[in-house]
Amino acid sequence: MSNRWTRTLLAVCSLCVMSTAFADGVDDLKQFYQSTQAMRANFKQTVFDQKGRKLQEVNGTMLLQRPNKFRWDYQKPYEQQIISDGKQVFLFDVDLQQVTVRTVDKVLGTSPAALLAGGPNVEETFRLSRLLDFEGMQRVQAKPKQKDSGFQVVIISFDHSKLAEMRLVDAFGQSTHIIFSNVEVNPSLNTNQFLFSIPKGVDVVSE
Repeated sequence: MSNRWTRTLLAVCSLCVMSTAFADGVDDLKQFYQSTQAMRANFKQTVFDQKGRKLQEVNGTMLLQRPNKFRWDYQKPYEQQIISDGKQVFLFDVDLQQVTVRTVDKVLGTSPAALLAGGPNVEETFRLSRLLDFEGMQRVQAKPKQKDSGFQVVIISFDHSKLAEMRLVDAFGQSTHIIFSNVEVNPSLNTNQFLFSIPKGVDVVSE
């Protein structure tokens, strides 16, 4: 699996699961899984290397619909689509004209994507803890219990009960910072938005 695919997928799957405050700890997270069935937001994603140098910056939009459906549209200069129909996850790299296909089962498990599946058993896979508030935002830390998860830690920040920012440090020491805006909880979404048709003439890679 390419580093570009791994980094992008980790960021996506870590974030699309949360859009409410975590002020009262793990019980609030479990309540979130019960009450939030869909989400829509804009985002700005920036990737930094181990020394803090900026490697990539891109804007886009995201959608989430349980169970296990999500869509992230990355706009120029790095145009990509990451779409899950609940069974398969498609990464379409427009510049490379290549589609990578993985089953949802392979995306979930010990990766941050397990947060997307979510539920009361989330603590079986992750160690969850509150962090001190920073710049008026409430923060949550999630660490994987298994060492081969591909990342070290995810920190999610909330501003007045809405998802605001997320920071992820992967196994290579690179960090991804995503700032969310125009967050909508439980909007009315069309199921067709989570369907992906492979364009003619593109390379298809299955993992």
